Amino acid sequence: MTGAISKLAVSRPAAAAAPLPPASLRPSFLASAPSPRRVRVSLAGRARSPIIAMASSKEGNGAPTKRTTLHDLYDLQGQSPWYDNLCRPVTDLLPLIASGVRGVTSNPTIFQKAISSSNAYDDQFKQLISAGKDAEIAYWELVIKDIQDACKLFEPIYNQTDGADGYVSVEVSPRLANDTQGTIEAAKWLHKVVNRPNVYIKIPATAECVPSIREVIANGISVNVTLIFSIARYEAVIDAYLDGLEASGLNDLSRVTSVASFFVSRVDTLIDKMLEKIGTPEALALRGKAAVAQAKLANQLYQKKFSGPRWEALVKKGAKKQRLLWASTSVKNPAYSDTLYVDPLIGPDTVSTMPDQALLAFIDHGTVSRTIDANVSDAEGVYSALEKLGIDWDEVGNLLELEGVDSFKKSFDSLLESLQEKGNVLKAVNL
Repeated sequence: MTGAISKLAVSRPAAAAAPLPPASLRPSFLASAPSPRRVRVSLAGRARSPIIAMASSKEGNGAPTKRTTLHDLYDLQGQSPWYDNLCRPVTDLLPLIASGVRGVTSNPTIFQKAISSSNAYDDQFKQLISAGKDAEIAYWELVIKDIQDACKLFEPIYNQTDGADGYVSVEVSPRLANDTQGTIEAAKWLHKVVNRPNVYIKIPATAECVPSIREVIANGISVNVTLIFSIARYEAVIDAYLDGLEASGLNDLSRVTSVASFFVSRVDTLIDKMLEKIGTPEALALRGKAAVAQAKLANQLYQKKFSGPRWEALVKKGAKKQRLLWASTSVKNPAYSDTLYVDPLIGPDTVSTMPDQALLAFIDHGTVSRTIDANVSDAEGVYSALEKLGIDWDEVGNLLELEGVDSFKKSFDSLLESLQEKGNVLKAVNL
């Protein structure tokens, strides 16, 4: 990687992905410092504007160090910056880890883009097809190898933080978003075949999958709950986590962790359209304010739910909070600040996962300051004002959930279709 931050001394795993079951046995679900200097970091091996990171010359022990706003975000404010992207070569994550990234999230759309736009997967795919694997089995083996390799890179962070950070997330098939039992089976299977302590199994927060979350947590599997768009659904997710911990029967709950991925920018995208349709000055003045307001109120709920007698009883068994994770942090409207969904949502015991655009912007000119519990009364005012204008927050959440699930399904189906076509060509050539 040209001009990258020096790589960490972390060995890359040589082992191949854990084998998947043969088709006949497949589960049914398988469908700031003195004298700074500039350091340029590219993202994920693609042609992008480089990160401009400020690096301090030395620390107390005399060893050269490189600090960015990501380090300050974690060290000064207790928020973990994660990277919302994953592709091969996975070792391209090393400069990002050096610049302060502490975890990785992925989803079907990310893998669709990675696999379809790169030839880095071709050799493994050819081997899988030659071995008689179908497109879907091949997809999961490609994905699992990436997840395992990324988990190895983040394992030092996981160990250093005693399992509080350093996670890599992989999502169950989006075709299971309305299948409670199928999701449970898929989560157990993914957890088993990835076989890494720092993997998060992503499960969508659909009504059908909330019971799945409880059951998977009860089985001692750590979960990233994704596609949360409303406070009502977020509360159901927290309750599923607490119920799961209580039902687990484990005396030591310290290794069962979770994050709740609360989506941000997509909320503004939808509500802004509604406000423009209303068209009054009062409505138009609220554009770009809904997402952050709701997120701040979600944090208030987070503080409330993870306190009191019920939570304290779980803490005695080693339980860790289900951290709030801010997802969908890239700015869709160019009229808004490119750090709109990062700067106002900084606070302890939270995570912000950033795709390229948001990560570049925050490292370059983000402000590291505790903001998550600032101006909460203003957030309440925005939330109420939107309700008075006829905005139904639960309806917004349901619409965005349907849109999110549909988007992931389309990405998943599109990739499987292209893999099937590629596989057919390879088989024809070998005949």
